[in-house]
Amino acid sequence: MELRVLRYFLTVARVESITHAANILHVTQPTLSRQLADLEKELGTQLLIRGKRKISLTDAGMLLRQRAEEILTIVDKTEKEFKDQKNLVAGTIFIGSVESLTSQVLAKLLKAFYVEYPQVSYHIFSGTGDDIKERIDKGLLEVGILLEPINFEKYDFIRLPQKERWGILTKASAPLAKKENVTPQDLVGVPLIISSRPVVQHEIANWFADEYVNLHIVATYNLISNIVNLVENGMGTAICIEGALGIRDSDQLCFRPFYPELNFGTIIVWKKHKILSQTSARFIQFIRDALQA
Repeated sequence: MELRVLRYFLTVARVESITHAANILHVTQPTLSRQLADLEKELGTQLLIRGKRKISLTDAGMLLRQRAEEILTIVDKTEKEFKDQKNLVAGTIFIGSVESLTSQVLAKLLKAFYVEYPQVSYHIFSGTGDDIKERIDKGLLEVGILLEPINFEKYDFIRLPQKERWGILTKASAPLAKKENVTPQDLVGVPLIISSRPVVQHEIANWFADEYVNLHIVATYNLISNIVNLVENGMGTAICIEGALGIRDSDQLCFRPFYPELNFGTIIVWKKHKILSQTSARFIQFIRDALQA
């Protein structure tokens, strides 16, 4: 399977037209059609459904599109890293970050690093901790900013001084908004929206202790940005970290912390035993020096 043919396939998948794709790729339509047919023959399955007006993908085609995007991202990133070796500190750093107060720390670190190394650019990916770890494992990200707890077996890390405080996001008009903080007993019977991550649910269950079995969970989420509207419309009260979306009290919503407090540590991680690009290695050392200072 040639990388060139994978690029051909991705272009067709994106524009949904062999004719349009051939123009973009500067090849003839028969040549492109033949390359795609050879690819289907090589893989032993149909990838494209050739309709009258547009091209669509079979299930196998959708799987290949996902894999091709991952493969070509790594190839392009690798080529760029070798080109960047000709410069002192330049190129792109691929960073993943969860929704948290740490993103504000990240912004300050990136600004300071950019002032010192203006030739460096950044690609920022936002997602859950699981999304970010998966992309680090695949080589699509070099550095990740995560919340504890995580399994450190595969990662080197720097622990940041910031802690993320857990609590609830609720309507400002709700009875819970009148409290300075909330206890496990306060949330029994309240419609709750909680994280779908098992590791987070485990920590939340430990905090609730015996009251956990009495909770009324109406929905789960992966990113807090998905559920703000649900809270605003009275669907339920969300259990989340204070730093998500830079939550602040407003006319519509407010955050109330747990009591007893539940805090998660924040860490910067990268894959253990991986040779980082010169620029990423310099960025990690820059963070170490900044924290020591």
